Amino acid sequence: MLILSGIVVVMAGFAARINPLLVIVVAALLTGLAAGLNIIEVVAALGKAFNDSRYISVVWLILPAIGLLERAGLQQRARTLIAGLRSATTGRLLMLYFTLRQITAALGLTSLGGHAQMVRPLIAPMAEAAAESRFGPLPDIWRQRVRAQAAAVDNIALFFGEDLFVAIGSILLIVGFLAGNGVTVAPLALALWAIPTALAAALIHGIRLHRFDRRLRRALSVPDLAGGATR
Repeated sequence: MLILSGIVVVMAGFAARINPLLVIVVAALLTGLAAGLNIIEVVAALGKAFNDSRYISVVWLILPAIGLLERAGLQQRARTLIAGLRSATTGRLLMLYFTLRQITAALGLTSLGGHAQMVRPLIAPMAEAAAESRFGPLPDIWRQRVRAQAAAVDNIALFFGEDLFVAIGSILLIVGFLAGNGVTVAPLALALWAIPTALAAALIHGIRLHRFDRRLRRALSVPDLAGGATR
């Protein structure tokens, strides 16, 4: 029963509003000592647990860095770069990111993209700038639609691209489920069968982005008062 004393420490510490980190550490030390471990073994177990889940802390370290980059003008630089490219459209830019995101996900580099670290500070502003360079300032409704398309590109490319990597969690889950039901399948075989699906996703989403470009052009192009052409 002494092993459960750590629960009492946690409840008492939270009720007294003591620093949660201090409460958890004390509860872990007390539980380990009550279980017959020495202090070195308890500290080693805490260190191993922290090291195994250290990626959680890395996420929080990335966010301040992105905030500082945005404050230093990252979005404005991205907009300026795209505004200088005459051939850039919102759909073409997003399809380029879709392709790069899917390829890197297929190689297991799923952390290279993402909404917080890539879409919000770079991809969405660049997609907006591509539209503004052709049609001028965007109405709020179309600005939100461009941002939604940028977020969708990241989601879809990652979803259909990561299954091409043999060591991704989804592939291993399928292999484990099939093995548990008496079906032996190699992870590489599953990854190869995911290629047609990934290509189909790229083709279908490329068509959707092309149609989005057309909708954007029809909605935002205005007649030229001099010659009747569209801008």
